Amino acid sequence: MNPLLDRLQPYPFERLKALTAGIAPNPDFTPISLGIGEPRHAAPALIEEAIKGAMKGLSGYPATAGTPALREAIAAWIARRYGLTLDPLTQVLPVNGSREALFAIAQTVVDASRTGATVVCPNPFYQIYEGAALLAGAQAAFATADPARNFAVDWHQIDGTTWARTQLLYVCSPGNPSGAVMPLSEWQALFELSDRHGFVIASDECYSEIYFRDEAPLGGLEAAARLGRGDFKNLIAFTSLSKRSNVPGLRSGFVAGDAALLKRFLLYRTYHGSAMSPLVQAASIAAWGDETHVIDNRARYRRKFAETTPLLADVLDVALPDAGFYLWAAVPGADDVAFAQGLLAQYNLAVLPGSLLAREAHGSNPGAGRIRLALVADEAECLEAARRIVSFTQSQARP
Repeated sequence: MNPLLDRLQPYPFERLKALTAGIAPNPDFTPISLGIGEPRHAAPALIEEAIKGAMKGLSGYPATAGTPALREAIAAWIARRYGLTLDPLTQVLPVNGSREALFAIAQTVVDASRTGATVVCPNPFYQIYEGAALLAGAQAAFATADPARNFAVDWHQIDGTTWARTQLLYVCSPGNPSGAVMPLSEWQALFELSDRHGFVIASDECYSEIYFRDEAPLGGLEAAARLGRGDFKNLIAFTSLSKRSNVPGLRSGFVAGDAALLKRFLLYRTYHGSAMSPLVQAASIAAWGDETHVIDNRARYRRKFAETTPLLADVLDVALPDAGFYLWAAVPGADDVAFAQGLLAQYNLAVLPGSLLAREAHGSNPGAGRIRLALVADEAECLEAARRIVSFTQSQARP
């Protein structure tokens, strides 16, 4: 067996399952889960219709590069969303959801034969980043999000020696779990580091279309263009339909950016067998071409957060994020695992302890004392969950 598999950490939900294995939830309450970030709004009808109309495509092998029509649809969406003109043939590539592409890019980029090969990740972080680094034969280094700066990542925690060994940097904006959006100044600093040390930046932007301000979040390609980096050197952006269009089961997204990197990434994907089904391609063309369902979806999240956040803010340290569908809340007593266990036992409500989403680095676990709440259910269920959290927190405060 590949010995690198032994370096993988248990996934957060596996760890949570073990931590709650002996708990019998209160049967007086119907179960509610805010733990998993899985969109639960209905999939748009136009996507379902596109799949039905593409059934004949099953009779042939799809190309890993995708159809020209799909790549053109993605490039057209990028032009509308970010005001950028990309070459569909060289700067855009469809992928089977951002998760598999985020993993695969490390296998393409990392040269494990180089001493101290390193992949830098934000902390807390999406666990795929670390797993991708380890299975590529690299080591993972972590830069911690700073609560005092709206959970902006403190990249200064990575010293010059580590940056010199870095081959790949994962960034997530809007961030998981905090929802923080990277400003242009932060992008500029990272581009300068990339130029100095030669590492690739993988920009995970799967939450970009769920936001609460008037201005849409800045994307990595958009930031590069504003800074005069129109060739997107050493930059690849990763985007998904899962959150934007409520189709996590479709497994569809794209990568875009540096044409030289995408050429090598396509070579890797061809051997890996990563071609997208013709049915999924047809559905994706329909999804990328329509914004009405995205606007409606965003409005639903805005209503949920507007109703839920003030209730929770009365008992927890929590505020409306920049974007995404998570609330990243500090809990009383600073023991996030105990809080989650008690909430499940007394109110049959599952949440994800923040410490399970992070690693001990620079002397602390930045997720400790926090919980992640995924407001993916309907409004009524999210409000009921908020009321249970309020009741539980108030009961814990009584002598």
